[in-house]
Amino acid sequence: MNWCLKILGLLMSLQFCSMYSYAIPNKDFAVVFFGDTLPITGHQWQFIDFDEPISDQAISSFYHRMEASGFDHLVTTLVEYKNQHQLSDWLYYQLLRKTAEVISPKSLGYNRYTLYKWYLLVRSGYDATLAIRKETQLLFYVYSLENVYDIPLFHRAGRQYVCLNYHDFGQIDFKEEEPVEISTRPGFKQNSFSYKVSHLPNFPDKSYRTKALVFEYKNRAYHFNFLVNQELSKLFNNYPVVDYESYLNIPLSSKTYESLIPELKMAVASMKQKQGIEYLMQFTRSAFAYETDQDNFGKEKRLSPELTLFYERSDCDDRVALFYYLVKEIYNLPMIVLLYPEHVTIAVKFDKPVGKPIIYKGSAYSVCEPTMQPEALRIGQLSAALQNQTYEVAYSYSPSY
Repeated sequence: MNWCLKILGLLMSLQFCSMYSYAIPNKDFAVVFFGDTLPITGHQWQFIDFDEPISDQAISSFYHRMEASGFDHLVTTLVEYKNQHQLSDWLYYQLLRKTAEVISPKSLGYNRYTLYKWYLLVRSGYDATLAIRKETQLLFYVYSLENVYDIPLFHRAGRQYVCLNYHDFGQIDFKEEEPVEISTRPGFKQNSFSYKVSHLPNFPDKSYRTKALVFEYKNRAYHFNFLVNQELSKLFNNYPVVDYESYLNIPLSSKTYESLIPELKMAVASMKQKQGIEYLMQFTRSAFAYETDQDNFGKEKRLSPELTLFYERSDCDDRVALFYYLVKEIYNLPMIVLLYPEHVTIAVKFDKPVGKPIIYKGSAYSVCEPTMQPEALRIGQLSAALQNQTYEVAYSYSPSY
């Protein structure tokens, strides 16, 4: 009888432990992040399980158990990698997503996976929080100072919190029921999260494939074969609609840059500046098929310059991004982005303006339409459909010599 009671007690104890935490002794994992491998040493931390209904109390309990589970070394490794490789906040978050997927796969427990992402981001020094909706939906937010246009956000104590995992739920009607923020407030550094990306990882060679483009300029066909990064679309799959400054200035990855920009520079080397600009206009107009974001992606999506090169189809926002990047890299001229109610275009500042100039802060800019229009527009010409419409300058670029 005593043995039966002991065995029953042992089984109950093991069941209780499995509900809350279990160690993974001496089991090493690895996070592969675009060619780099980060080791996760199993004996230095304890896995914390979470398979109960989400509630404020349950999340608070999970957080406090995580604090005692030995994750400091892992967080230090991640932050050191971020600093060493100059990862922007957006890229660092992708690294945390991969790490959480290795430790606690999304397919085996979405809430637990989300809690691991939240904990790692918080312990990395960001002001991140969670909110519960309808007792089953766990929404993950981060404090950001930047404008984000297509995902939910809320404000607390003068701070804006932007949802990081809205894409996992599709469309949510917040008018039906608002999420309720949890009460747990970790006492670490509370940095803001930025969507600006000024540096890309060194992707491995296998991430690239060759793409061929052909377009005509002055009755001559120009052919380009360059490398495009197949991993980049995954990296920016859930990247939100942000200000023009942020997405225009996402650079090309190294091999795409090296395989295309020198070729374009060589193509315009013998041309006068304005002719070279016109050549680039024709490149962005005719080397890609046009398609609206709604038809292409089912939603508004602003492509970076490299993603515009990667996809077969793009719209006016995307061609402005690519044209801006090419002019900046090859000529480094001042530019302004002109936002109309249903169109975006760009204007360049030359030594002497062409056509009817756009005056901005005392300087004259010439429109350089990078998207195909019904008219064959030259430098300094604006489509007839836009001439009587109001616009705003959404972004201005001034070179730093």
